[in-house]
Amino acid sequence: MYAILKKEFNGFLNSLIAYIVITVFLVAVGMFMWVFPESNVLDYGFADLQTLFNMAPWLFLFLIPAITMRTFAEEKREGTIELLLTKPITDLQLILGKYLAALLLALFALLPTLLYYYSVYDLGNPQGNIDSAAVVGSYLGLIFLAGVFTAIGVFASSVSDNQIISFVIAVFLCYIFYTGFDLIASMPLWGKYSYYVSQLGISYHYGAISKGLIDSRDVLYFLSVIAIMVLSTKLVLSSRKW
Repeated sequence: MYAILKKEFNGFLNSLIAYIVITVFLVAVGMFMWVFPESNVLDYGFADLQTLFNMAPWLFLFLIPAITMRTFAEEKREGTIELLLTKPITDLQLILGKYLAALLLALFALLPTLLYYYSVYDLGNPQGNIDSAAVVGSYLGLIFLAGVFTAIGVFASSVSDNQIISFVIAVFLCYIFYTGFDLIASMPLWGKYSYYVSQLGISYHYGAISKGLIDSRDVLYFLSVIAIMVLSTKLVLSSRKW
C-alpha cells in the first residue's frame, strides 16, 4: 500500500495537476481574503479566518475531483488496471494507497494558508486577538471535509474509464453531500424532521466543528462517510469477479 501511495503521490507531483490545483486554491482564497472588497479581512474589520473556511469547501468541491478523476479512470483507459489487480495486494490496500495519495495532495494545498493565520494574528488589535480554538476546529473540519471529498472522488473514478465523466460524477456527489441535504431539508414536506435530514449533510457537521467544539458525533459522521465511499469503491472493483 505504501508503494502505491508513493507512486501515486510522485505521479501527482510530476504532472501539472498538483501545481495547478494548489495555485488555483491559494490564489482564489487569497483574493477573497485580501483583495475583494466585500470579503477581505482588512475592510471587514474582524481578525478571523472565516472567509477562508467559508470559501475552501466550495473550492475543494471542484479541485479535489480534479485531483481524483484520474485515480482509476486513467488506469482503466490505459489498460493497466489489470496489472495492478494482479499485484500481491488486496483491493482495499490498492484503494487506500490511491486515496491517501490524493488526500495528502489536498492537505498539502492547505499548508500555505497557515501564513494567513499568522497574518491575521499579527494584525489583531491587540495582537493575537483571534479565536484560535475556532481556527483549529475549522482546520480540522477542512481536513475531514477533504477526506470525504477525496473518498467520493476516488469512488467516482472507479465507476468510469472517462476522466471527465468521473469528474462530473464526483462534483455532483460532493455537492449533494455538502449542501444538497440542506436544500432537501428546506422542503416543507419534512415538517419537524427537517432538522434530522439536514444532519445527513456535511455542512451541518462542518459548521459544528468550525465553532471549535469537537464532538465525537461529528467526527464519527465524517469517518463513516469516508468508510462507506471506500467500501463502495471496493465493491465496484470486486464486480470484475462476478
